[in-house]
Amino acid sequence: MSSTVQTGTITSDIPARLDRLPFSRWHWTILIGLGTVWILDGLEVTIVGNVAGRIGEAGSGLDISASSISGIGATIYVLGACSGALFFGWLTDRLGRKRLFMVTLGVYLFATAMTALAFAPAWFFVFRFLTGFGIGGEYAAINSAIDELIPSKHRGRVDIAVNGTYWLGAIGGSLLSIVALNESIFPGNVGWRLCFALGVVLGLVILLVRRNVPESPRWLMIHGREDEAEQIVEGAERKVKAQHGDASLPEPDGTITIRQRRSIGIVTIARAIVTLYPKRTTLGLSLFIGQAFLYNAITFGYANILIQLFGVGSGKTGYYFAVIAFGNLVGPLLLGPLFDTIGRRVMISGTYVLSGVLLLVTALLTKNGTLNATTMTLCWCVVLFFASTGASSAYLTVSEVFPMETRALAIAVFYAVGTGVGGAVGPLVFSDLTKGGDPSKVALAFVIGAVLMIAGGVVAWFLAVHAERQSLENIARPLTAEDAERDDDSSSRGSATPRTAPAT
Repeated sequence: MSSTVQTGTITSDIPARLDRLPFSRWHWTILIGLGTVWILDGLEVTIVGNVAGRIGEAGSGLDISASSISGIGATIYVLGACSGALFFGWLTDRLGRKRLFMVTLGVYLFATAMTALAFAPAWFFVFRFLTGFGIGGEYAAINSAIDELIPSKHRGRVDIAVNGTYWLGAIGGSLLSIVALNESIFPGNVGWRLCFALGVVLGLVILLVRRNVPESPRWLMIHGREDEAEQIVEGAERKVKAQHGDASLPEPDGTITIRQRRSIGIVTIARAIVTLYPKRTTLGLSLFIGQAFLYNAITFGYANILIQLFGVGSGKTGYYFAVIAFGNLVGPLLLGPLFDTIGRRVMISGTYVLSGVLLLVTALLTKNGTLNATTMTLCWCVVLFFASTGASSAYLTVSEVFPMETRALAIAVFYAVGTGVGGAVGPLVFSDLTKGGDPSKVALAFVIGAVLMIAGGVVAWFLAVHAERQSLENIARPLTAEDAERDDDSSSRGSATPRTAPAT
């Protein structure tokens, strides 16, 4: 495809043509190539949580404690993810989705391979930071690309399901750790390294599939490359017709006029996020902080809770975590379609509040000494059935309620701030409260997470946007469309007429 960039004012129906497409094999290719990043993240976080106890034992090859890995190590990983999200999120809006989701995966592969080879605590922590750096960049590039390529009537359930596949990786990481940490199969200083090595293998497979995923036509259109955008959309339409027939494509519903730009400044993007949409900014922060605290704390620290509170062996924690991960995976798959039918407001607030209330019940049972390792795991499985769906909706929300030109950076900012507050603090608080095995302190950790989730749900009830089945351009008008309107006003007052292309 040509990479010629010519900027001016154009009228196009490309967004409407993308939204009218029925779900097809073309969309499945996109989901497999892009959505699998969440499997990698789930694998990474779960592996660290489950191998922390083994690495902390003598003979592991690293002189480091389990609490340092689940506390300091988790925080370093999260800080890396926040930094990567901001850096790559800005580049994604500037340079395009496809270029960056290839680069970020390459960073992840390198850092994970180096983690598997770590022989000193400093080495381990440095490459945990870089692993998070790559994964954080993936969030911004992947979520923005998926939302811009998936038809509006399927966007909610697809985005929720894709984000929920994090837990498919968590199940894999849990089961893998059971085998890899079995010292009758692998030595204690080898098994945990093999866990990280599997992430490299899976990442290489994803890299091969991802080469076939196209750039976002919406991004190309805004950045003066409408010819490339047209070719991608025409190719998608041909594939859909071949699969579903000519009658599967109704007439596109409307056009949009934009003033193209080669790049959009960071100040413009920041103003759009904070100044133009203050209520949406409050909503995004509330959702991200609540779910980030809960999830980063429990995923990094649950194995330590099982070991300290119930005496579960370090090589057995994977069984319990697999059960929790199953509840997390099933929730988004079953509840996701309701985000496109019942609607965003009811589902977001409902999943957040219900998961928080159920966690308060779990905290009470923990404090009273009612639970054992099995029953606590079952309680968490039910809690996270709803919490996982709510957490996925946080990513859906911030990726669709801000203008197209700001989408990737908006995801990055909310992820970085929310995760920086909740994700960096959560593991430290959890590791401190759970390291002694005191049921009262463990219950307090649960209460903190529950209160933050309930607070996020209350905010969503008042501020959530009715985005179900709506075009992205209707939910948040592109900044370049506003530019085009100003151009028209100037033209009517005698200014020079901008270059105009007919509707495609």
